[in-house]
Amino acid sequence: MNARPLTLMAIHAHPDDEATGTGGVLARYAAEGIRTVLVTCTDGRCGDGPGGVKPGEPGHDPVAVAAMRRQELEASCEILKISHLEMLDYADSGMMGWPTNDAPESFWRTSLEESAPRLAELMRHYQPDVVVTYDENGFYGHPDHIQANRITMAALEMIEMRPKVYWTTVPRSGMQRFGEIMREFASDWEEPDPADDGVDLAQLGLPDDEITTWVDTSQFGGQKFDSLAAHASQGENIFFLKMGVERFTELMGMETFVRVQDTTGASLPENDLFAGLR
Repeated sequence: MNARPLTLMAIHAHPDDEATGTGGVLARYAAEGIRTVLVTCTDGRCGDGPGGVKPGEPGHDPVAVAAMRRQELEASCEILKISHLEMLDYADSGMMGWPTNDAPESFWRTSLEESAPRLAELMRHYQPDVVVTYDENGFYGHPDHIQANRITMAALEMIEMRPKVYWTTVPRSGMQRFGEIMREFASDWEEPDPADDGVDLAQLGLPDDEITTWVDTSQFGGQKFDSLAAHASQGENIFFLKMGVERFTELMGMETFVRVQDTTGASLPENDLFAGLR
């Protein structure tokens, strides 16, 4: 009998990404007795400082921000009952086009030859049955999300095991609902103009029929909400927290993925990342 526990490894770019994209599945599978491993690639130093001060503004101390976000991440892990937290501690690269992209120590500038073997070693140690990360565009083009995808796929090529691999996504129908709720809770909110920042909400995610895996995590909406609240220093999270748990769960209670590697032959669409494994 194999005593090794079934294991989920989620590979994210920054502190708080674990809450928004996979907080539900991390909480759900932990509750089912599955070992959950979170790998956070950067230190989050390009996040908001106290009072919402932005990088480059007076009062923004990247080292202090990184320390604060580490504490928030550890609190989030406790809420989600994550078994193991591993931090690669590369410097947060900031949004695409920021000067921090070019910092020699930034995750974006770090070579796969340096970073992927570190992740491969963690995979060998934990032997995940399921690996989750972003798609090749990092969902919306964030350089650290793109790099997290790159090192994940490179690390998988370095190991002998063949876990099920998923990329996070959202259904286009869900993005429409997101826009409706944004307008309901933020009367001054306007949908971003793609010409301004290159992000077109209407083009994020995938058509519903291209999503392979729909995992109902609504039972764990409270934990997901609380894990995001643990990262309340970050301004982009405040909108979600204003919704309250009930509306938040309505919007965020289904987590969706595209299966990109599988040896189980589990039929699609799935409602369980561990389909075919138990």
